[in-house]
Amino acid sequence: MSTALHELSAQELVAAYREGTLSPVEVTQDVLAHVARWEPHLQATWLLRPEAALDQARASQARWRNGAPLGPLDGVPATIKENIATRGDPLPAGTAAVDLKPAAADAPPAARLKETGAVIFSKTTMPDYGMLSSGLSSFHTLARNPWDLTRTPGGSSAGAGAAAAAGYGPLHIGTDIGGSLRLPASWCGIFTLKPSLGRIPIDPPYTGRAAGPMTRTVGDAALAMQVLSRPDARDSMNLPPQDIDWAGYDVDADHLRGLRIGLLLDAGCGLAVEPEIRAAVEQAARLFERAGAIVETMQPFMSQAMLDGMDHLWRMRSHVDMQALRADQRAKVLPYVREWAESAAGFGGEHVFRAFSQFHATRIASVAACARFDYVISPVSPNMPAAAEAASPTGDPMRPLEHIGFTVPYNMSEQPAASINCGYSADDLPIGLQIAGQRFDDLGVLRVARAFELIRESQRPWPEPPPGV
Repeated sequence: MSTALHELSAQELVAAYREGTLSPVEVTQDVLAHVARWEPHLQATWLLRPEAALDQARASQARWRNGAPLGPLDGVPATIKENIATRGDPLPAGTAAVDLKPAAADAPPAARLKETGAVIFSKTTMPDYGMLSSGLSSFHTLARNPWDLTRTPGGSSAGAGAAAAAGYGPLHIGTDIGGSLRLPASWCGIFTLKPSLGRIPIDPPYTGRAAGPMTRTVGDAALAMQVLSRPDARDSMNLPPQDIDWAGYDVDADHLRGLRIGLLLDAGCGLAVEPEIRAAVEQAARLFERAGAIVETMQPFMSQAMLDGMDHLWRMRSHVDMQALRADQRAKVLPYVREWAESAAGFGGEHVFRAFSQFHATRIASVAACARFDYVISPVSPNMPAAAEAASPTGDPMRPLEHIGFTVPYNMSEQPAASINCGYSADDLPIGLQIAGQRFDDLGVLRVARAFELIRESQRPWPEPPPGV
């Protein structure tokens, strides 16, 4: 049986365009038809624009026929998370509290996709202010997980994770400040790379904030990095231009031989790791060992004080932001997020300073713990995805970040970290393995992920839209 066009990877599409065996128009038409079948159930998109997408596809088709593609992603269907500015479109940031105003310019990731000729057919949804690992939003319709529509896809790149797993084309761009790429990637069974801070320019930049590709394959993420990692002066933390051979991600399993791999099974804070997740990560570690890697179990390096400190500083940041809103706007914020932010009203200066200090403490601890290893593997999340309607795994705004103990340290230490599927639960839900590398070693993380992609157990078929749709 031939592969449906919406199932093809970006690498396969570009090769077919080059050979003239496929056109961007027919691919875009197929992707849009597939989205129409899924979207009533997933609610992953916002500003879905079929006609604009087809216009872009026709322009791409003409360029390919003339032998003059704009770049390595010309004609590839793509989505962009709605908090990444696209010129002329508002940025609701997932909340009904925002006055909608058109963005004056494309943010760097959007600009790079447009420059390469990607067919941007939609934005994707997110929760209020990106502060939930959930598709729950006061602005967007509730996003769901295509593997199980009763579960959350994760967040805050909720729509992007769901879209990638459901086959809304091969490329989706999300953002991550504590796990917002990797958590939905884990719970939706896809691949993502949270790059080193500054590797992919973003505007506005913020401590720990990164944009990254969300794809079904490591190769598509590597292809996207060729484009997304180009410099942009608007990001004050943009890394210096570097000639990275992103195509060199494609190694074989022998690449793992002799690598020193740290195995972290306890985050040191937050929720305990569920047995099914621990078993899947331990099995992944055995596969690394069989391939010749040297795997050593690590002691936890995070603490509950670190996690709580970051939580409290983010509460105060959000409290200040919400105090700047009109009363009618503030009332529209998701109650969970509003209660979480308002809890900071009584924090004093010393408390906030000590909370802020935990960001640096986390950075120091992360770098020190990883120094003895080439790479560190761990669960992405300690828990399987919560109910779709749940704001967080605990459901408690006073314990909102108990699930990010494995992911957030690498935002603060600026290290690259990927999520790749490593198994399934008894309920047939995917389980993510996190692969973290030394700062700036983004290509190395992709290579290790590619090697694991080759040795992991067979993957189950991607979910399909419910019958009759």
